[in-house]
Amino acid sequence: MHEVAVIEDPAAAEASLDPMRSKLLAELVEPGSATSLAAKVGLARQKVNYHLRTLERHGLVELVEERRKGNVTERVMQATAASFVISPNALAAVQPDPGRSPDRLSARWLLALAAQLVRDVGTLITGAAKAQQRVTTFAIDGEVRFASAADRAAFAEELATCVTSLVSKYHDESAEGGRAHRLVVAVHPAVKRER
Repeated sequence: MHEVAVIEDPAAAEASLDPMRSKLLAELVEPGSATSLAAKVGLARQKVNYHLRTLERHGLVELVEERRKGNVTERVMQATAASFVISPNALAAVQPDPGRSPDRLSARWLLALAAQLVRDVGTLITGAAKAQQRVTTFAIDGEVRFASAADRAAFAEELATCVTSLVSKYHDESAEGGRAHRLVVAVHPAVKRER
């Protein structure tokens, strides 16, 4: 089971967004059968089976084992990931595009950029899984508390200068066999999360 999987197929995204299927995916972090899940989600076993088959058809759950119980074969399923992210590719016609939002200081441009990041990394993960390889990435996540808007602006300017200097130092357009990497740096107000 993967920690996070990216859903790129529109039909798989639709299947995962059904409230009952979403509940089943959450339950299937641990293996379970239609019978054991029916009691947990308050639905008839046959209806749970219907939802499980839909999730399985879209690659969101997989068969872990089959057990014989009398005349019946019980199928034990597990989610293919502990959590899922829906790629903007699933909404191809309306996916965000940072190129359509020229205001680089707007929250909407940042959101479009984040959607591009999800789309690109999702594509890389899918390709790497097919090639049975890992995707090499690097990320920094942190929080900084500014005393004033002026401090935030000074920080952004200094950060931009530092990043520009690093990119200039290491970027080699003529590197034979070199591989381009995308760099995204974002600063936004922190959101308080309930624990």
